[in-house]
Amino acid sequence: MNFILPASGNPLVAVTAASGVTAWAPALILVPLCSFVFLLLMGRRSDKWGHWVSVLATGFSMVLGLVILFHTMSVPVDQRVTEQHLFEWIPAGDHTISVGLRLDPLSLTFVALVTFVGFLIHVYAVAYMEHDTDRRRFFAYLNLFIAAMLTLVLGDSYAVLFVGWEGVGLASYLLIGFWNQVPDYALAAKKAFVMNRVGDVGLLLGMMAMFHYFGSLAYSQVLPNANTLSTEQATLIGLFLLVAACGKSAQFPLQAWLGDAMAGPTPVSALIHAATMVTAGVYLMVRSGAIYVVSPTATTVVAIIGAITLLFGAIVGTAKDDIKKVLAASTMSQIGYMMLGAGLGPIGWAFAIFHLLTHGFFKAQMFLGAGSVMHAMGDQTNMRRFGALKNAMKVTWITFGIGWLAILGIPPFSGFWSKDKIIEAAFVADTAGPWQPWVLGFVALIGAGITAFYMSRLFFMTFHGEARWTTAAEGAEVHPHESGPLMTWPMIILSVFSLGLGGVLSIGNGFVNWLEPVLGHAEHREPVMPVVAITVLTLLSIVVGIFWAYRLYIAQPVSKAVPAGSFLTHAARNDMFQDDVNEALFVKPTMTLASAVEVADRQVVDGAVRGVCSGVDALGKATATTQNGKVRSYAAYILVGVVALLGVALFGTL
Repeated sequence: MNFILPASGNPLVAVTAASGVTAWAPALILVPLCSFVFLLLMGRRSDKWGHWVSVLATGFSMVLGLVILFHTMSVPVDQRVTEQHLFEWIPAGDHTISVGLRLDPLSLTFVALVTFVGFLIHVYAVAYMEHDTDRRRFFAYLNLFIAAMLTLVLGDSYAVLFVGWEGVGLASYLLIGFWNQVPDYALAAKKAFVMNRVGDVGLLLGMMAMFHYFGSLAYSQVLPNANTLSTEQATLIGLFLLVAACGKSAQFPLQAWLGDAMAGPTPVSALIHAATMVTAGVYLMVRSGAIYVVSPTATTVVAIIGAITLLFGAIVGTAKDDIKKVLAASTMSQIGYMMLGAGLGPIGWAFAIFHLLTHGFFKAQMFLGAGSVMHAMGDQTNMRRFGALKNAMKVTWITFGIGWLAILGIPPFSGFWSKDKIIEAAFVADTAGPWQPWVLGFVALIGAGITAFYMSRLFFMTFHGEARWTTAAEGAEVHPHESGPLMTWPMIILSVFSLGLGGVLSIGNGFVNWLEPVLGHAEHREPVMPVVAITVLTLLSIVVGIFWAYRLYIAQPVSKAVPAGSFLTHAARNDMFQDDVNEALFVKPTMTLASAVEVADRQVVDGAVRGVCSGVDALGKATATTQNGKVRSYAAYILVGVVALLGVALFGTL
């Protein structure tokens, strides 16, 4: 038994060996992984029933995960961290990398989110993908996604985390490009894959640095000894890990792939945005908190990146007309809040995970609601051709409305309890100086107001106002109707959590206390403004955002055509020209360099080789004429040779 050092630096909890129900933890990963392999091997033979195998596999992981979660909650605090060694993976001289699982309040929180939300998305997808000829393959990929994400969060070392990290990247590539017969969708999958590989380089470099300093990648070796790092060493590792998190969680400047990832089927969008891929970066930041404690510089950079991204995503969301792309921008912005919380140090870690958890439920609910709307509108996504859907889709309208209020942060909905805590903490942290709480605090507060505007815009344009539905004359007549039970029940269940989860977990500071065995106890500090003033200002900014959206999208008719808009509107519609910036800064210089290398290779290297070949060929042809088979000629050659040798010998002696 060895003691772990929670990220705050206080040794509180001992690591014990898994036993009883916790010893079943490997099955959490193995069952969906086996389902993935089984469905691929069965091929078309499982077309009619393969999706139910996938649903059962995820359901098994959900039930087992919840049993382990409740068991862990029932034991004393000092017994809530267990590890299970599975096998030796890479023996290399004196070093061995082993594979094992760690069950603690942080990883089990993710297990509950991934399996519960993932199971509901699976059920929803049974109906949503009903007419797709490759539905069985789609469900196989969903199982791979679940297995990879569980590997990522349950691993007991950065090496195992990396396996899950790459598995999630592969599954997202397969799912985003699921309809790869459409060239744009295939390109979107490739874009997500390539941009995530940029982030992966950061994770690899961070792991190499850890191995250099600690001789191990196990959490039990790295995190308790993080305080032995110098500030420069911790900054180096922290910035490498931040690059990885930016790629996986779509944070500035590696966020450009997230909007295009909407090419995948809507259940995939719900899974990526709510429970799996984009949350991995936040998990990495919080899990590595002990390293960031040593480096105020790296911690501050994480907070600044989060603040930039939350504003970036919010501004982009104000001008998009595609319902899924508005939700994608919203994800970028909300993950920005979580990264901001992770960059505030110990006072923000628990709130970052708290918002990740509540966001997982209401964002999944809204994506499934968007899918229900698309299902009713003939797969259209342009909100300018929606409107007045509240009467035709009562269940979708009510459940989506609950998600809308939750993400806005209206009390008592879930988002109020988690997002406002991050805003409050942003007015406290001052690791970079007295300017920090004022700047980051007001950025978070302004972001809440912009969020209220663009999410209200989406809600009003979709469900209220006049119907702007496409007609038969336009070639796409629609007859909106409510979705079936397999699609509506997951939305109803998620809306219950969007309504009450945040308040329930806030009772007695319950969720923060639950995470203390991993994150430690954060010292209470007062913000630079009274808490009441922060809450009032935040709610006031939300009300202003809602009212602004009401005036533009309910009080006035919504144009079916896209208005010209200002330069800022044009910039927001084009993702603040992020693709153009990437093209100018990275793609074109790289292509120019590649062209120069190709020319150098063709003209210099290949040219030299071709020159030598030509010289040898010419010499061969020249000497070939001397080989005529005549004795007189050969005698003459011998005579010339003898004379030459005599000449060399004579002049050599002189």
